[in-house]
Amino acid sequence: MTTPFDPIKVGPYELKNRIAMAPMTRSRAYGPDRSPSPMAAEYYAQRASAGLIITEGTQPNVIGQGYPFTPGLHSATQVQAWRQVTDAVHTKGGVIFAQIMHTGRIGHPANYDTPLTPTGPSAVQAAGQTFTPAGMQDFVVPTEMTAGDIRRTVQDFAAAARNAIDAGFDGVEIHGANGYLLQQFLSTNANTRSDEWGGSPHNRIRFTTEVVEAVAAAIGASRTGLRISPANPFNDIVEDDYTQTYPLLVEALDPLGLAYLHVMETTAPDLTPLLREQWNGVFILNPATPGSRTGAEQLPLIEGGAADILTFGQLFMANADLPHRLATRAPLNEADMSKAYGGDASGYTDYPALDNS
Repeated sequence: MTTPFDPIKVGPYELKNRIAMAPMTRSRAYGPDRSPSPMAAEYYAQRASAGLIITEGTQPNVIGQGYPFTPGLHSATQVQAWRQVTDAVHTKGGVIFAQIMHTGRIGHPANYDTPLTPTGPSAVQAAGQTFTPAGMQDFVVPTEMTAGDIRRTVQDFAAAARNAIDAGFDGVEIHGANGYLLQQFLSTNANTRSDEWGGSPHNRIRFTTEVVEAVAAAIGASRTGLRISPANPFNDIVEDDYTQTYPLLVEALDPLGLAYLHVMETTAPDLTPLLREQWNGVFILNPATPGSRTGAEQLPLIEGGAADILTFGQLFMANADLPHRLATRAPLNEADMSKAYGGDASGYTDYPALDNS
């Protein structure tokens, strides 16, 4: 029987266990040009016993930034700063992928150095508010991306992936979940386009497939992963036909030979076994745990074959040596989310609405 503590090969890498650190936005990129600080190197290196670390969401271009103080991977300064993080993790024997995240319409002009309007597949304002340096503010009506904008953004993802490899990352995870740009294109409410990127499910998966294909061509499919969250309503997303859309997406991407598919369960866990069966590569799961967090009680999902790897968020924040504690059934610290999810922008964390891990 496979256990969570058995090694597994992901792309060219032999992971020492099947306990992965989930991507969690930290909003602590206080270095120049939105670059990570030495604190980030310490934070990730402390957790290098994970089979795989997936970093906080990292924007591929300026307009892709949705929250204050999130890091980028689109400048030489950022690449150099990330190098201290990857070096620190590798010194501890870890494997680390950078998550590339474009927030699309989820953002605010106040979160850019110079006022810009967030962009999205259509000029449809998201309901709700977001963090800004001046406090919570309503989302704005995004600028609808032109065909040229879309093609440039695809290439920005590819360029950010190349920058990630230059910075020493072992690979990248493309963020296609949680109501950000890729899921906005997949959705039936944020995407009202009538061209080749809108309308039918076949058209609405096009942007995601183009991004994944471009990144895979840039750095190799074996170093490219994708995260999705079918039917996740976060950030005012509606996916009326998700039972058609996601199988089509997986069918299109499976032949590429990606490093993995990372599924975040929210309101549609019944779809997970179907995607698991359809996907021929490594299957990473962030299981649905309503009102709780991923813990030892979810480990049987690996033993039973529901997933190859599980991602943990809150427990990795509170237990840097989480794999050891899970393996030895040692006591677990619980994260104090009142501090991680503060009212000021510097305390913002991708928890719990953005990931139930």
